[in-house]
Amino acid sequence: MCPLADSHVALPGLEEVRALKSRFQGPDLQERIAAVVDALPLDARDHLRAFLEARMKQMVEIGASDLDLGGEGCGERIWYRVAGRKWPDQDDVCLSFEDSDLLIHAIISDRARAHLLEHRNVDFSYTIHVDGVRHRLRADAYFDLGHLALNMRLIPGQIRPLRGLGFHPAVLTRFSVLREKRGLILVTGITGSGKSSTLDSIIDANNQVAESHIIIVASPVETIHVPNKCIIRHREVGTDVPSFKEGTIQALRQDPDIVVIGEMRDPETIMTALEITDSGHKVFSTLHTSSASESVDRIIGEVPPVEQERVRLRLADVLSAVVSQKLVPDTRGGRALAKEVLLVNASVRAAIKNNNVGEIYQMMMEGSAAGMNTLEQDLLRLVGQRIIRSETALDYANNKKRMESLLRS
Repeated sequence: MCPLADSHVALPGLEEVRALKSRFQGPDLQERIAAVVDALPLDARDHLRAFLEARMKQMVEIGASDLDLGGEGCGERIWYRVAGRKWPDQDDVCLSFEDSDLLIHAIISDRARAHLLEHRNVDFSYTIHVDGVRHRLRADAYFDLGHLALNMRLIPGQIRPLRGLGFHPAVLTRFSVLREKRGLILVTGITGSGKSSTLDSIIDANNQVAESHIIIVASPVETIHVPNKCIIRHREVGTDVPSFKEGTIQALRQDPDIVVIGEMRDPETIMTALEITDSGHKVFSTLHTSSASESVDRIIGEVPPVEQERVRLRLADVLSAVVSQKLVPDTRGGRALAKEVLLVNASVRAAIKNNNVGEIYQMMMEGSAAGMNTLEQDLLRLVGQRIIRSETALDYANNKKRMESLLRS
């Protein structure tokens, strides 16, 4: 629990919620807290939002990527993630579980709240302005032992130039709709590995040069891209379209050149993504996998066994590139981008079709001239440039034996 017992805040509606707590629990309690928030005067609801927005603005000031609050897990504290590490707010502010419940209910829409109460979880986006600059946050609200918890991730206000991410020219060619009109490109990694930021850089690079139409289907929409050379549609799942699958199918009737699918999270979306790529479109998406070969296995393994051989053959035909990345601690207290890159050629295609995915790692190791590399090779590059330490490279390697061998050579 919070060690600062005399530092609890008192928010509007708190007394009504405390009275409810003795009679209701879990979802029943949350439904009634929602009613309390709805009945508050406008200025009281504005006060709740302003309190939480002040913490969001603090994220910008301290360079935090994430904010967490609410539920048993936070111990009545507000937490931030800075340079990959979680730590509690130092402002001597403590929030009771009821305080956090009120705050979370105050910032979500009626539609999002209904989804939260039914499914015990909801994704949504939120916008704040700091010194005249718009910042968007991706949020996830969920239940934690009957109370509400919240994670908010700050979406970088500025998109990093794609050429600054260190990709080989051959990889940039695969990313460009001007150079290659079709193909499936995956950006993969664990949560917090910078997948969305890399995808935004790719979208922005095409937006600067290609006279095209980009449709983004995401849950929630994070970065809002300002049209330049491209028309860019942002379709948020749950608000603009019912599901990833439906948004992807609808995109085919909207004359796109590029379709961006925020995440291939279910068999239906995977099958639809393969179909629209096969129809001659360029498709970008993400997966929660840590290597290129794991990404191939994951896509095939997600579909029913009766469909796996067909999906394997279709994936081999349409897959163009896989970037698997991690953000690793650097020597200056920040984080550096380490990435594994697979470019699909005839040999890789044959390995996928013949179910010899284990051969892909060796192909990446030997494909540096063509723009490929393993994660371990990229970590070694960062060590050689003194951006990260050898111990860090070993900690973050997928293949630790191979990493040890590279560090010794």
